[in-house]
Amino acid sequence: MEDIKAYIESGILELYVLGDVTPSEKLHVEEMASKHPVIKAELGEIERSMELFASANAVEPSAQLRDRVLNSLLTNFGDDNNFPSKHPQPVKDNVIAMAAPKANSFYKYAFAACLPLLIASIVVLFSVYNKLENANTQLIALNSTNQKFSSTVNFMDRQLSIYRDTSFKVIKLKGTANHANALMLIAFSPAKKKVVIDMADLKMPANDKEHQYQLWALVSGKPVSLGVFDKDAADSSLMKEMKSVPVAQAFAVTLEPRGGSINPTMDQMMVIGTL
Repeated sequence: MEDIKAYIESGILELYVLGDVTPSEKLHVEEMASKHPVIKAELGEIERSMELFASANAVEPSAQLRDRVLNSLLTNFGDDNNFPSKHPQPVKDNVIAMAAPKANSFYKYAFAACLPLLIASIVVLFSVYNKLENANTQLIALNSTNQKFSSTVNFMDRQLSIYRDTSFKVIKLKGTANHANALMLIAFSPAKKKVVIDMADLKMPANDKEHQYQLWALVSGKPVSLGVFDKDAADSSLMKEMKSVPVAQAFAVTLEPRGGSINPTMDQMMVIGTL
């Protein structure tokens, strides 16, 4: 079925309808149409499309233009000496001299004959263009899906590498009284002095443009800033690494003005967790 679909989308059927194929290609198309009803139906659809296009784009000339065209044709017929003359050409050695046709008339008739072929070609090009647009749209969608899948795989690899590292401790930061539903997981490695936020499991409201969340570590009873971060959907598949700290008794997050604060705003504390 895929081969038949590829054969239909190759454009050979449109060329067959236009008569722009070799004898061997013509024979092959007719054989394929006799074997596969789908191809035969596609040929009929192409022929109907070209007829409809030609009918839809036909323009009825004005009376003035029609009279000009008819007069021009009559003049050309008269100039071409297509009508019998009352005085036949003299015969010499049994050979009758024939008047040569004018080149201008030939090109006019040739253009008139080629006009249907031009219209049919436009129909074929339009059909091929639509197929290419559909293929391009599918390719973009597939590429976007692949990028999302790759990001998910990378996040899972990073998450597993951290959680399997025995030097990391996973700490659950729970919501405070004013934000009971808030939750955040961090991985802390005293040996490596690393603190990593699991953004995928972050459950806190999205911050606005004027504010950011700030992570604090309680070291010897004093809060130490470990940096700021945003609750952004684009970061939902990240393991976000914060500033290093060798030891800590607890971790907390507050909502601060963008860029962070020197000291934590206690009434804006979102989550807190101890080791």
